[in-house]
Amino acid sequence: MQNYGTKSKVGETEINVYTEGSGSITLVFMAGSGVGCPALEYKPLYRRLSDRYRIAVVEKAGYGLSGEAKTERTVENLAEESRAALKALDIQLPYVLVPHSYSGFEAIWWANTYPDEVKAVFGLDMGFPNMMKAQAAQIPHEKKVAMVKKSAALMQKIAKRGLLDKLLRNKTVNASGLLSGNELTDEEKKTYEEVYYKNITSPAVSEESILAEANAAKADSTGYLKCPACFAVSNMKSPVKALTWQQAAKDYSEKCNSEVHIFDEGHMMYAFIPDKLASLFSDFLEKNSIA
Repeated sequence: MQNYGTKSKVGETEINVYTEGSGSITLVFMAGSGVGCPALEYKPLYRRLSDRYRIAVVEKAGYGLSGEAKTERTVENLAEESRAALKALDIQLPYVLVPHSYSGFEAIWWANTYPDEVKAVFGLDMGFPNMMKAQAAQIPHEKKVAMVKKSAALMQKIAKRGLLDKLLRNKTVNASGLLSGNELTDEEKKTYEEVYYKNITSPAVSEESILAEANAAKADSTGYLKCPACFAVSNMKSPVKALTWQQAAKDYSEKCNSEVHIFDEGHMMYAFIPDKLASLFSDFLEKNSIA
């Protein structure tokens, strides 16, 4: 397995951070739930930006080459561990946070709690508190916990690398198409797959899912994003009937006067339309005099 990034001691674990590029602004990529190998997962997008900006991909505890989570997966702990890892590597402020999916809660909490650290947020189909609130209203917490346990049990079976793994390959390890595409080298594909299966049964992922409602509420308690923000939103199906995924993004965007861009692409859009997103990202930063 190819090694990458730099590990820093954070509390009782180690957090791995992959960096490349240079610039006065650092783009901090923050992984979505269950993304096994973040440093390679987001490569299609960040490699199109690293000639102008410094890139830092934080692999939170239980992800990538980082150690196991030793603290509760609250939004505060997630953000503080990310901050500590970046500080340990002397990655200078300010940051532009680039959260994918679940990390949207962490990004909102971080940006509003430490406004001097965050110049902007560029959401890669990030999660919003209003979506989680609608989900919590329709799906009782006990049912949510049962669903998470069922998913964890399925991952245990897939981890055995048998027939089930082969049948579900394009919904699990190759969900973003990176193993069948040409964005990664053969060596990177091998590493991506090995790291994915290393983390497939990570308890951190299940705990994050169970705490999603609480973490979204904590993010929401800090208010709407106050820094410049741009949201790239997919065509992902909403888990509830009361609110569509795209409408949740539009509603949130109106409250914080941010940009929202709707794409007819899946949740892993960074792997499907990296050129469009890189262009959108650069335009957004330049428009806000952040570049």
